[in-house]
Amino acid sequence: MRIGIDLGGTKIEAIALDGHGNERARKRIASPRGDYAATIAAIRDLVAALETETGEQGTIGIGMPGAISPATGLVKNANSTWLIGHPFGRDLEESLGRKVRLANDADCFALSEATDGAAAGVASVFGVILGTGVGGGIVINGALLSGPNAIAGEWGHNSLPFVLPDEMPGPDCYCGKKGCIESWLSGPGFAADYMLDTREALSPEAIVAAAEGGNRPARLALRRYADRLARTLAHVINILDPHAIVLGGGMSNIDALYDEVPSRWGAYVFSDSVATPLLRHKHGDTSGVRGAAWLWPAW
Repeated sequence: MRIGIDLGGTKIEAIALDGHGNERARKRIASPRGDYAATIAAIRDLVAALETETGEQGTIGIGMPGAISPATGLVKNANSTWLIGHPFGRDLEESLGRKVRLANDADCFALSEATDGAAAGVASVFGVILGTGVGGGIVINGALLSGPNAIAGEWGHNSLPFVLPDEMPGPDCYCGKKGCIESWLSGPGFAADYMLDTREALSPEAIVAAAEGGNRPARLALRRYADRLARTLAHVINILDPHAIVLGGGMSNIDALYDEVPSRWGAYVFSDSVATPLLRHKHGDTSGVRGAAWLWPAW
């Protein structure tokens, strides 16, 4: 049995899968925001609850914001900032009494969709999270790509490419820079762009609904979003040339993106044509937690 944990900024989800990827049990709780020790305890208790319900012990994979620094063994780059600077992996193993495998949450999403999701069997996959934050993961021949800095796929903190004059220097990002892809393409970034143009505060869902209803400012905001996404994915295609790109996260549920973005990215890709498919996730909100479980082989 495989156990996967998806540690998010607002919730922690846990799942138990059998050897064929079928769900045996699932739990979800609110994240203990700002409390590192309580986060460790919450994960320990979720694992215990799943194993009690199934009557089996499982391997444990955890999808987390940020990454474990290969240089220090401490968490870096996490927007759940209370994790930063802690030996998260070591503390979890001590609390659980066994080995755990950890990967960035976007890596887990990409692995899930490449294993038995929208891009199952595809040779190379770039998986994209467009949610509260923006990240990516790369899967090659069914295995996560991981480099010496543990940042493969971290495109969200590159600058917006092919930038337009009115986009400079760009919004502030929590990482301390301006104009990061995340600050434009996250759900909050989309809402902030709309508010800057209209002085009206709406949720991303409300903006999309207004656009679908014909509201001109909302339609323009969605058009800007699609063009920025097309530019950023064109950058990825120019470097990686993946066989498929899969979108996940709340913003990936905008139907118009799957036609609008490919219709735009040809202007930025260094090729006479673009054969890369842009795919909607198969597993939805469960993809990250399933990918965490897939970090281990089945028992």
